[in-house]
Amino acid sequence: MSVASSLAFDKSYSGFLFDMDGTIINSIAAAERVWGDWARSKGLDVAAFMPTMHGSRGVDTIGRLNLPGVDPVAESLLIMEAEIADVEGVVPLPGAIEFLASLPPERWAIVTSSPHRLAQARLAAAGVPVPRFIVTAEDVKIGKPDPQCYILGAERLGLRTSDCLVFEDVMAGIKAGETAGADVMVITATHSHPVNTNHSTLLNYENVRAHIDDDGRISVMRRDG
Repeated sequence: MSVASSLAFDKSYSGFLFDMDGTIINSIAAAERVWGDWARSKGLDVAAFMPTMHGSRGVDTIGRLNLPGVDPVAESLLIMEAEIADVEGVVPLPGAIEFLASLPPERWAIVTSSPHRLAQARLAAAGVPVPRFIVTAEDVKIGKPDPQCYILGAERLGLRTSDCLVFEDVMAGIKAGETAGADVMVITATHSHPVNTNHSTLLNYENVRAHIDDDGRISVMRRDG
């Protein structure tokens, strides 16, 4: 194992910050059904568009397109309602529920680009309890890759981002974690192509466990370690 890939496994942290979609749950099929229908309705090249919509707030994704006559706020609200109504196939990543349940509840948070109601719907569909601390799309003025979501997540835990480990799956979130000053663990379970990153990587949570030191610091340990 290279130094880069083992970095997060060699350190302990005061808190963990988890992205949601693609990081603790798999909602790709549901999201792509809704966003695919929307993209087709706007005459977009669906195959080219789909990779651009993961990891960002809906309003930011739509805003970047600069479509004439399209209100990003109004359209993102319509998409949110469609996504809340379609949670078929939303499941937890292997081992995620057990891993999260083993963490001290005051030491971790979800930091997602999803609106709060959608986050609740998808977590419920996946059987993942809503954590004590959660940052959603409504809590920030600028979404990922801007770092403010992870800075806010750390603040809600009473911590500095530099003392947190961010769990992410897409580049927008990875950039947000990096810029916030946190270490990043890249979850690859839903990747269809190898990810090129210097950060630690983890397929899912099946073969790792959380270790809590006597001083309360948390580390990710391989089950054979």
